[in-house]
Amino acid sequence: MMDKKIAYLKNEARKWPGASVAYREDWDCDYFGIEKKCFCMLGTNKAGDWVMTVKGDPEENELLREQYPDVVPGYYANKTHWNSFMLENSSFTQEQLASFLRKSYQLVLVKLPKKVQAKYSGK
Repeated sequence: MMDKKIAYLKNEARKWPGASVAYREDWDCDYFGIEKKCFCMLGTNKAGDWVMTVKGDPEENELLREQYPDVVPGYYANKTHWNSFMLENSSFTQEQLASFLRKSYQLVLVKLPKKVQAKYSGK
C-alpha cells in the first residue's frame, strides 16, 4: 500500500514543469526540487514511519495541524511554512496528498526569479 502511495506522489511531481525527484543520501530521503529549491522531502522518520514534508500557507498549515492528528509541524524545516504528513495512517487520499504537494511546488515556483518562472509557465 505504501509503495503505491509513494510511487503515485513521485510520478505526479515528475509531471510538473522543471520538477525533479531524486534520492538524497545526505538527508536519507527523496528530494523533490525545482531549480535546486526544495518543495518536498519524502522519507521515513526515526520511528520508521513514512513522512511527506511540504511547504504550505502558514494559516492553512495551522488549521490542518489542528484538524488532523496525522499533520504535524515540518520535520527539520521551518515550522510556520512547512507541514509533515504522516503517510502510514493518513486521513488523506493519494489525490489530496498530491494536491498538497502541488501547492508546495507552486509556492516554491513563485519565489523563483520571474525569468525562471517564465521558463516553466510557457509564457
